Amino acid sequence: MEAATAISEDRADVAWEILTHLSAMPNRKGNSEQKLMDYMLSALKSRVSPIDNPPPVAELFTEEHVSSAQSLYELSPCFEAGFMAANRAILGATSEQPSTNKLHVIDFDIGLEGQYRGLLYELSRRQASNQSTLKITALADSFNGKERLRMVRKRLSELTAVFRVRLVFNVASQKLSELSRDSLGCESDEVLAVNLAFKLYRMPDESVSVENPRDELLWRVKGLGPQVVTLVEQEMNGNTEPFKVRVGDALAYYGALLQSIQFGYGIAESERVRVEKGLSRKLGNSVACEGRERVERSEVFGKWRARMEMAGFELKPPGRHVVQSMMAALSAWSPAHTMKEENGGVCFGWRG
Repeated sequence: MEAATAISEDRADVAWEILTHLSAMPNRKGNSEQKLMDYMLSALKSRVSPIDNPPPVAELFTEEHVSSAQSLYELSPCFEAGFMAANRAILGATSEQPSTNKLHVIDFDIGLEGQYRGLLYELSRRQASNQSTLKITALADSFNGKERLRMVRKRLSELTAVFRVRLVFNVASQKLSELSRDSLGCESDEVLAVNLAFKLYRMPDESVSVENPRDELLWRVKGLGPQVVTLVEQEMNGNTEPFKVRVGDALAYYGALLQSIQFGYGIAESERVRVEKGLSRKLGNSVACEGRERVERSEVFGKWRARMEMAGFELKPPGRHVVQSMMAALSAWSPAHTMKEENGGVCFGWRG
């Protein structure tokens, strides 16, 4: 934090002296604290001297990084719980329209296909005499290519025989300005849900671009008239807060995440290494980069809520049964994983 303070005060020589001193200290990179220190040292060095220590930018768009993010979603109960909570909200919307057995989910970033394995299971468990239909429209972009989404479709299709739910999986590639109910195949007799899980934090907002794709996407989604929109994001100041605040939040957030992964049981070492490399890239980009080069720009819940409200959405707190079922699921993973209701949202964490 002293180095971050020096950087924010334009005292690069002082910051570099501190970083050089810290780099000389023995660091075996064995436990989560040592790994966090190593990642932050690299990030701050990139901030002070980006030519000699290039920060990760293009690396965040590689297949390797996509793979590390997928592994993180599957290995961290906090991420998995977030996807489960989104499912509960989507299923709640279907319960409010019992006259139809058709559910259409528009997903702008299928980060964890397991979310839809869970949704298929729940729909099969709830369906009566009429077979349920789950239509998924997945939007392809630079992070999720059409070929990857086709593989997701193939794997989910193999489950339909088991769950006896009809699956319709469409891959769309459209500009924001082209999004409409017609272009996305929305029908009047289906429950329409939009899943915004870990999508918005990778989109520039008004602080980066006059086009403001982050708000434009929300306005376009509002225009689709969905019954429910689910937002799942990381709770961290990574956007417009001052540099020192971002560094402090990154230390707290990634420190908790690395520690929770270290205490995870049954995780193959290769998977753990893949996830940790991905986290080092994410932290490095968040701390070292500015402008368009800062690909990931997380916010805290209050700011996400304000942005959603400005786009015309109304907050719908999760029902009591949803909260109780999620608490039971999270405690089964580990008593160190925590959950709390906060201002209408559900927050998952590690030791609070």
